[in-house]
Amino acid sequence: VQLQASGGGLVQAGGSLRLSCVTSGRTQTSYNMGWFRQAPGKDRDFVASIKWSGDVTYYADSAKGRFTITGDNAKNSVYLQMNSLKPEDTAVYYCAADPRGDGSGWSRWRPNYWGQGTLVTVSS
Repeated sequence: VQLQASGGGLVQAGGSLRLSCVTSGRTQTSYNMGWFRQAPGKDRDFVASIKWSGDVTYYADSAKGRFTITGDNAKNSVYLQMNSLKPEDTAVYYCAADPRGDGSGWSRWRPNYWGQGTLVTVSS
């Protein structure tokens, strides 16, 4: 499975960005998908995930109320709408996928498949 993330860029604090991730090479449709981020010198942290069915989502506390994850199975894609961005949201954002489970618990274990990352920079 290959994942290609896009949509990162430079934005001022308070602004918005929409990240996209498209998958290819999938042999099944029931992949849970999500996003992680890694700031310089820090660990890669869970941001949000969505169950393969698209009806259940999970968020890190830092993302709740500001970020929205959605999926489009017809396009094998997942999106992360990020609003009210803060300088501390600056990081490389990685999309991820895994057929196991329902997308929950990704703050405790790592999915199997990863994209290359897209840089989000939020200026103050």
